[in-house]
Amino acid sequence: MTILYSFILGIIEGLTEFLPISSTAHLIIAGEWLKIPQTEFLKSFEISIQLGAILSVIILYWKRIVNNLNIIWKLLAAFIPTSIIGLAFYKIIKNYLMENLKIISLSLLLGGIIIILFERWYAKKQKAITTENGDNDDLDLKSISYKQAIILGIAQAIAVIPGVSRSGATIIGGLAQNIKRKTIVEFSFLLAIPTMLAATLFDIYKNPSIFSGDQLTIWGVGFVTAFITAIIGVKFFIKYIQKNDFKAFGWYRIILGILILISLFR
Repeated sequence: MTILYSFILGIIEGLTEFLPISSTAHLIIAGEWLKIPQTEFLKSFEISIQLGAILSVIILYWKRIVNNLNIIWKLLAAFIPTSIIGLAFYKIIKNYLMENLKIISLSLLLGGIIIILFERWYAKKQKAITTENGDNDDLDLKSISYKQAIILGIAQAIAVIPGVSRSGATIIGGLAQNIKRKTIVEFSFLLAIPTMLAATLFDIYKNPSIFSGDQLTIWGVGFVTAFITAIIGVKFFIKYIQKNDFKAFGWYRIILGILILISLFR
């Protein structure tokens, strides 16, 4: 693992973390293509540089978080099912699924199909979701009920499987509940804070060697790069989804999943 590879992976992490295309899948695929040795450090690196992406969301949304305690409680309610499932399957996921390209390709493919199907269902049922509060972003987030938040948390928990995508799972859960697209995306951003922070800190606790010697420098490069590019990714996604739906991401997942499967069976 070199500083150059850390820089490349940091860019990939930041740009893909909040899109429904699975940042973990892209990091693993990039690691395979770059022929980076599959070490415990690489596995921990792929998880822990999420801290950079988390920091970008905190900086972009901190005012709304601090001024809306109601949202914080709902985020915690959504986080509970994810944390329970994540802890229960941590060893299995990291030891057996993290680098499994067959699992990743199938997750990408199936997830893409589901996103497209749910988008079509959503569009037929309600072309444009409006609320009595108009375009007030804070009120849109506040309109999410505790029941909806918990369902989004359960949906997110499915993303413990590499390739599923945390963002993709919450988006599907949101579409199924007729939540406004922009509101789903922003709730997903905010839900990432406790979810990714817990996952990252738990992995660092299990693998403290990541913060020793040259590995700390390599990790630091990835962290900073992920932070900067995640800001770009978040702003792009919010702007994009205000005028578009999620189907393009579904098709992207399907194409990528098929390409990976083809490469595996050549």
